Amino acid sequence: MLLRILSIVFPIFAIVAAGYLYARIKKPDITFANQLNMDVFVPALLFSVLSAKNFDIVAFQHIALGAFAVILGSGLLALPIARFSGVHPKTFVPPMMFSNSGNMGLPLAVFAFGEQALPAAVVLFIIENGLHFTLGTYIMDHRARWLDVLRMPIVIATLTGIAFSLTDWVLPQAVNTTIEMLGQVSIPLLLFSLGVRLVNVDLKDWRVGLLGAVVCPLTGIAVALMMLQILDLPPLQANLLLVFGALPPAVLNYVVAEKYCQEPARVASIVMIGNLISFVSVPIVLVFALR
Repeated sequence: MLLRILSIVFPIFAIVAAGYLYARIKKPDITFANQLNMDVFVPALLFSVLSAKNFDIVAFQHIALGAFAVILGSGLLALPIARFSGVHPKTFVPPMMFSNSGNMGLPLAVFAFGEQALPAAVVLFIIENGLHFTLGTYIMDHRARWLDVLRMPIVIATLTGIAFSLTDWVLPQAVNTTIEMLGQVSIPLLLFSLGVRLVNVDLKDWRVGLLGAVVCPLTGIAVALMMLQILDLPPLQANLLLVFGALPPAVLNYVVAEKYCQEPARVASIVMIGNLISFVSVPIVLVFALR
């Protein structure tokens, strides 16, 4: 089992490490690459998975419900912890809710469970990002414009892919192949960019970061285990939901905090230290998920 876990996590952490080492040497500006990934490569991946004729959206309704519960439940559990520890809820709670289902979740699903896990992992990613861009934005600013969300390439690709899945629409094979190839760029680039981001870890607020690194997976796993008792999920989806609950905070939390001036330095500590600690916590959860 130990060798199997190592074979799963090594490619993930090796690509993250490659991004970290490259950033330490070259100090690149990864902004354009991240923007390109979120505007082109990730939407291409989402569309290619969702538009496939073997994608049955009804088969994933329960895991989607589980994802909703994990995200909302984690926030509810984290709220009293934030108040007790003296950290502003808008600083602490969103990173506990919105996890790294893109940079880490998608690659982890593929490496741990194979390509057959990708559709369910994409559903988890869509739910997490959908709530982050809607509920997460509302938490920060009650006057946010919802129409801006509908213009995002990820949202457009998701809705278009689902429309293709529910109908008999088919793209020419050459176009499908092109989109699939673009989508294949997204997963390694997500991991590499995460490594680049880790170079900027600020340990000034390490206490808050360490608290978040502990609370995030514990609350997510607790809610996921509860939902596994309620939902009748196939084994693969059950394992994915458990891993989803253990994921660290998403890097996007820092971007949102910076946009709304909500203690971005503290949020950065929570996000980055949480991702560093996940190099230990995620393999532990995988031991139980793969049993």
